[in-house]
Amino acid sequence: MTQFFSLHPDHPQGRLVRQAVQVVRNGGLIALPTDSSWALAGHTGDADVLERIRRIRGVDDRHQFTLLVRDLSEIATYARVDNVQYRTLKANTPGPYTFILEGSRELPRRVLHPKRKTIGVRVPSHPAVAAILDELNEPLLSSTLILSGDEEPLSDPEEICARLQKQVDIVIDCGGSGHGVTTVIDLTSDEPKLVRRGMGDVSRFGFSD
Repeated sequence: MTQFFSLHPDHPQGRLVRQAVQVVRNGGLIALPTDSSWALAGHTGDADVLERIRRIRGVDDRHQFTLLVRDLSEIATYARVDNVQYRTLKANTPGPYTFILEGSRELPRRVLHPKRKTIGVRVPSHPAVAAILDELNEPLLSSTLILSGDEEPLSDPEEICARLQKQVDIVIDCGGSGHGVTTVIDLTSDEPKLVRRGMGDVSRFGFSD
């Protein structure tokens, strides 16, 4: 049975945050809003969570997963970051951008892209997500909440509950989510590459609007 949590958008209730984090630590899968679209998220090291997300999304093992992290220093723990990349990340986090980087040895190989060994990373600007990450004290493995066969992310909490019954453990409604996907920037080459145009200003990376 999927649980439904309603968190205050600016001051998330500590009791509910702790309950959600305990579910994550126990291998549960949650659906939650971010500053862009809703996301599926769970414990980074849990193989079953990985497969549950792939099944819901209808994607294969080449799907690029994203870590939701608290801050810039946490990015540097889980991804290889040089000085140029660091400056780009510092200037654009937090915000609605996902950055593709080479994963570090801190990550299980199964969460990395199988050929490129990359991982997406982002620092969301959302109080409830920040509270969950602070309590968890490590990143969340995530993927945009687009169901298999759909073209757009789900955004209505009631519809998410109805369509994901028994497929996720908690749906967290805390308001304040954006209405679009993140812009995805690949930083693994000498010059940034625009992988997906979404929310956020792309001109700051040298791309035309």
